[in-house]
Amino acid sequence: MKRTYLALTGLALTCTALSAALPQGSLPLARANELFDGRPLDARNFAILARPVGADDWNLLVLEQLRRRPACWQPRGDGLIDPSLNRFDFTGICSRYLDSNGYSLRINRDDLAGSWRLRLVQRGSTLLLQASSVASPTDLVVGRAEVSRRDRDGFVALQLDPGWELQRRSFGNQALSHIYFANGSSLPQLIAQASGPSLQAPPSPLEPPQTPPQTPSQTPPQTPRQSLLARRSNPGRDWPQAGAGSNGAELPPMQAEPGRTIALQVIPFRE
Repeated sequence: MKRTYLALTGLALTCTALSAALPQGSLPLARANELFDGRPLDARNFAILARPVGADDWNLLVLEQLRRRPACWQPRGDGLIDPSLNRFDFTGICSRYLDSNGYSLRINRDDLAGSWRLRLVQRGSTLLLQASSVASPTDLVVGRAEVSRRDRDGFVALQLDPGWELQRRSFGNQALSHIYFANGSSLPQLIAQASGPSLQAPPSPLEPPQTPPQTPSQTPPQTPRQSLLARRSNPGRDWPQAGAGSNGAELPPMQAEPGRTIALQVIPFRE
């Protein structure tokens, strides 16, 4: 106990010295980054659980198995978790991390315990472990679980999303009783990923519509002269096609020479 007291006293003196040397605005983050580090943990020795509270609330807690026996938690047949440590003296066997004093967020080697908090949010049958901050409109999803049923004696096991892991806070060579939900990416990168891709802007109303390509089977539009002759023709007869005379004989093609006017052939009108 005496050795622990001396270590804590030294830590307090170090923090006091940093308080005088650092600017007031950068003190909390700089102090945590200078003093503390994170050590990866074996996820098999931990259970990240959601405990039901009341009608629809949840509390986050982390259990650690220090010794192999007895088990601090056990899976139930319905998919929930039985916190079996409540049935024996778990001193030296299990550790519990119940609130922000026991766990916090660590992103890209930055301790965000003072600005980000962890909470559980249920959306339908999905339970999300989110990190939120008053300085950011975007929440970060740290882990999730599917809720099969709600039982006050059954906890829900959460799985961390890819990129997230548990770490232990350390001070120099000394491991502390504090757990990090850690991610190696930068905070702006995680916020951009959580925000999702931006929606594509709709086309401008001033943009002219695109005309579909004309296929060879489509008939080209008539010229004003062809339209007039078609209206004056006998409805019972077919108008001679281009390249054919009034008696159906083939007419020689008209070719234009440079610098000369093209003479149009006149087809007599018959009643």
